[in-house]
Amino acid sequence: MIDFLLQPFQFEFFRNGLMAALMVGALCGMIGVYVVLRNMSYIGHGLSHAAFGGAVAAYVMQWNFYIGAGLWGFVAALLINHTARRYQIGADAAIGIITTASFAVGVALISRVRKFSTNFEAALFGNVLGVTQADVWVIAGVLLASAVLVFFVYKQLLFVTFDRDVARIYGVRVEWVDTLLSLALAATIIVSMQTLGVTLIAAAIVIPPIVARMLTDSFSKMMLFSIVVGALNAIAGMYLSFLVDVASGATIVLVGALLFVLSLVLRSLRRRAAKGRAGPGDVLVPLRSGAELFE
Repeated sequence: MIDFLLQPFQFEFFRNGLMAALMVGALCGMIGVYVVLRNMSYIGHGLSHAAFGGAVAAYVMQWNFYIGAGLWGFVAALLINHTARRYQIGADAAIGIITTASFAVGVALISRVRKFSTNFEAALFGNVLGVTQADVWVIAGVLLASAVLVFFVYKQLLFVTFDRDVARIYGVRVEWVDTLLSLALAATIIVSMQTLGVTLIAAAIVIPPIVARMLTDSFSKMMLFSIVVGALNAIAGMYLSFLVDVASGATIVLVGALLFVLSLVLRSLRRRAAKGRAGPGDVLVPLRSGAELFE
């Protein structure tokens, strides 16, 4: 059994891919908590498509992938925040227009240039074979920066997540916090593209925090559980990807979907066990409000 588990480690691509997937899973789990609680799930899907447009543009202009996709993703995130806030058209509408336009730019460039030495299928669906040691270091840098951000702006992020209007009264710079979170989300999506692929990143961001929310009513525990679920989900998905020779992004998301189903079953069993107790059994208990942190 031990030999079976250790066999994949003889391949450098698997070691790089597993390390990248582990950090990406933890990163998506951490940032995903705020995305889910703020009902921003659609922005994860949209920004991933916007980053694809930046990746194609970066190749055409012969820029580094992370520089091109990163700048494009950051600008898209800022435009979404600015457009939704200033013109009051709704965040979902801003996301739909800006991100689909960015993706369309990438598709248009591919159809116009036609001859590419780079295979963009990996960017769309994920390809662990393409993960290099440099990619691992970039992911580690984004994970560290995001952890530092969450650590130092923890109360502000939590406050804005639960009560934006009251947060302003307490002096929290809501727009500044929104921008920081959007940039962290954009960075998360960009470094996750190689492992998960554009079409599957949103699921990896959403599933771990939802599973964690099913297991606890405490925000701090939800954050911890989401990070752990994301990391374990990525490891299991990587092993399955290696064994069945399927794209890493697909297997990671499928394992996450299985964990979601199991969390639903576990919650159903907990409801049955608590059926005789007072209070509704099918409603999640509200998490602690942000205002309580400042009192």
